[in-house]
Amino acid sequence: MMDDGRPLFVQIAEQIESSVLDGSLAEDERAPSTNELAAFHRINPATAAKGVNLLVDRGILVKRRGLGMFVASGAREIVRQERRTRFADHYLNPLLSEARAIGLDDDAVITMIRERDRS
Repeated sequence: MMDDGRPLFVQIAEQIESSVLDGSLAEDERAPSTNELAAFHRINPATAAKGVNLLVDRGILVKRRGLGMFVASGAREIVRQERRTRFADHYLNPLLSEARAIGLDDDAVITMIRERDRS
């Protein structure tokens, strides 16, 4: 699984995030423990915990004392909104900037996208 150049704890967080987004890990469902993640990925439990804590800090996972980590209510929408923002920052803004540089307005870009989508 791991080692695409990004820190392992970030990859762990993104994997859980993707499971929340696609519904394979439902809201209010128990999330894998740090020990389970560590054993599965053969990594240090502290590394897995760091990834889980990223999600806790963002309100995607919540700790239930004595029960473990659970997917927070509303987590799917949080992930969806964060990914939309990241998509705009990484893809749309540069695309629109380049389009304007070569003289294309928003309507022309939309037309190009629709034409590509049909082919």
